[in-house]
Amino acid sequence: MIPHPTVQFVTDRIIERSRATRERYLERTREAYGHRTQRSILGCTNLAHAVAAEPVDSKSRLAATERPNLAIVSAYNDMLSAHQPLGRYPDWIKQAAFGAGGSAQFAGGVPAMCDGITQGQAGMELSLFSRDVIAMSTAIALSHQMFDAAVCLGVCDKIVPGLLIGALTFGHLPVVFVPAGPMPSGISNDEKAKVRQRYAKGEVDRAALLESELRAYHAPGTCTFYGTANSNQMLMEIMGLHLPGASFVPPGTALREALTREAARHALGLAAGGDHFTPIADIISERTLVNGIVGLLATGGSTNHTMHLVAVARAAGILIDWNDFSELSAVVPLLARVYPNGAADVNQFHAAGGMAFLIRGLRQGGLLHEDVVTIMGRGLDAYVKVPVLRDRQLAWEDGPQTSADVSVLRGPDDPFSPDGGLKLLRGNLGRAVIKSSAVAPEHQVVEAPARVFDSQTALLDAFQRGELEQDFVAVVRFQGPQANGMPELHKLTPALSVLQSMGHHVALVTDGRMSGASGKIPAAIHVSPEAGAGGPLARVRDGDLIRVDARTGTLDVLGDPAWQDREAAAPDRHASSWGVGRELFSVARAHAVGAEQGACFFQWS
Repeated sequence: MIPHPTVQFVTDRIIERSRATRERYLERTREAYGHRTQRSILGCTNLAHAVAAEPVDSKSRLAATERPNLAIVSAYNDMLSAHQPLGRYPDWIKQAAFGAGGSAQFAGGVPAMCDGITQGQAGMELSLFSRDVIAMSTAIALSHQMFDAAVCLGVCDKIVPGLLIGALTFGHLPVVFVPAGPMPSGISNDEKAKVRQRYAKGEVDRAALLESELRAYHAPGTCTFYGTANSNQMLMEIMGLHLPGASFVPPGTALREALTREAARHALGLAAGGDHFTPIADIISERTLVNGIVGLLATGGSTNHTMHLVAVARAAGILIDWNDFSELSAVVPLLARVYPNGAADVNQFHAAGGMAFLIRGLRQGGLLHEDVVTIMGRGLDAYVKVPVLRDRQLAWEDGPQTSADVSVLRGPDDPFSPDGGLKLLRGNLGRAVIKSSAVAPEHQVVEAPARVFDSQTALLDAFQRGELEQDFVAVVRFQGPQANGMPELHKLTPALSVLQSMGHHVALVTDGRMSGASGKIPAAIHVSPEAGAGGPLARVRDGDLIRVDARTGTLDVLGDPAWQDREAAAPDRHASSWGVGRELFSVARAHAVGAEQGACFFQWS
């Protein structure tokens, strides 16, 4: 099917914009292609070090240097529910690889932060930069030149993008991503949100809030709302880096184990020297990235990916920007309603038809490129199938033709909205993104006086003092990458939701993040250039009339333009320069690029 004209136009523009950088990346990648096992180039002493701890049968196979060896790179830890299931995977992967005639070694671990734990805490200021640390950790794990393919085990917010950026620096290697799956559904996301709002109003105590949260987050697996973690899983599947249907199979099931073992076998089969050599550089192309953006928009996914996908693309020599997201959003219909974009959770999305039904519908609408490479080969035919166990053997069968729940998942002929609900905002305050898919129509335009805060704590203190019971635009500045690492500001959501429910017109404007938790409050986020770099937000003062307009895509201070001549306020950099490890990230803050450039502290050539 011929792609939608806008999809093709945006793709062609990305290809032309990226021509020089992409070609340099591919040239470097092709120079690294091998026709023998990677470890065969190592000296005897090098190889002896690498196999010294292996069991006898594995040692002899690795020493022979004839069969492919698989790297396991994992974000396992047993504190985070999403990553706790990964603890069993290395043994399964090693067994499957050995049985397939190859071998596998645990190449390295990467850090795994949880924004849910650090929310509103100082540690959140390390969160975004942890993505780049994960990328570097992945590169270190793969740097020993022992490996012919890799499996990357990770789930959550910065972890999958970091693994992918790191893997792309080894673009000559095949890489398969392996998820853990979501935890069982607990209390509804709506019920959880209501308790948070009641706590913000002082109607329930901390014990009641904790009881609610423990019922929501209660078992191994990914949190079930559709935030960045589950958006990651959708992206890895629609971009062809997961086995088909792998994203939302629960942990602790026979099917999850079978998919993990098959991922190891499949990765070995993609290694150089075989018949299906498929390096990751061939998979992550301009068309693949557009498919990822389309999937993100069609599902109302996390706004964090307006940075993460930019950074991933740059790792592959491809240049995308917020114009691309916004123009695609105008033609990609919203096909899923998953919290905070609806009442359902990802388990209900999966049960309604999940990724296979979503991809089928997007293909039918001409919204996905078919001329792409995936770990399953060329095209997307494999990704409209679902995995099943038949007589304990893994197989794939045709996915559903119809949605099992049209309140959660629909086809393009009956969308929830004709557009993807993600917009670029432009005006005299800079450029920002807004996720409007969960914002009611009557709240999509807010024009009100500014209340300016230099931290989310300052806003919450003002709320507790009863000073915000009015129409206003909350300007929370000095929250960008250079100022303090760009923390997520989701802790503001309950307070602002309370004020909106009281009938006040409120909006948030910030150079910080809200991520997949962006909900019913209109939030112009990732404002660039950031206030800490002298952006316009640093000149806003209390009382300035601000208009946030998600319909027309504008973000402006109204009235006398003399406000732009004010002296820019300066951030208190000392407050974010020490404690909870922040001392170690001064270089990251100093070298971070803007949000629209991916908020990396790498320098891409």
